[in-house]
Amino acid sequence: MAIKITDECINCGACEPECPNNAIYEGGLEWKFSDGTSLKGDYTGKNSGLKVNADQNNEPVEMDVFFIVTDKCTECVGFHDEPQCAAVCPVDCCVPDEDFVEQESSLLIKKDSLHIS
Repeated sequence: MAIKITDECINCGACEPECPNNAIYEGGLEWKFSDGTSLKGDYTGKNSGLKVNADQNNEPVEMDVFFIVTDKCTECVGFHDEPQCAAVCPVDCCVPDEDFVEQESSLLIKKDSLHIS
């Protein structure tokens, strides 16, 4: 399943640079599928089905705390043994998102779609 950041977030920013998919953004900031990926042109989000240009700005998921874009989160599968955001979070607010349960095989497919060789 994807990871989410709870309201207990203290906005320390420790998680953001750890994400290999650039799926973590500061509250209130717009995001792009192309941020930290090799995506160009049209792309369809694997979780939401959102169809956009990869360089298009998208609305912030949260306004007040850091947030994780579910369509870009692979739980670090294919990169690390555990989600790095959760490993570095000082207040344990990076937790599994029960609304987006995914198998490892699906997370690898998502990873490969974000990082085209």
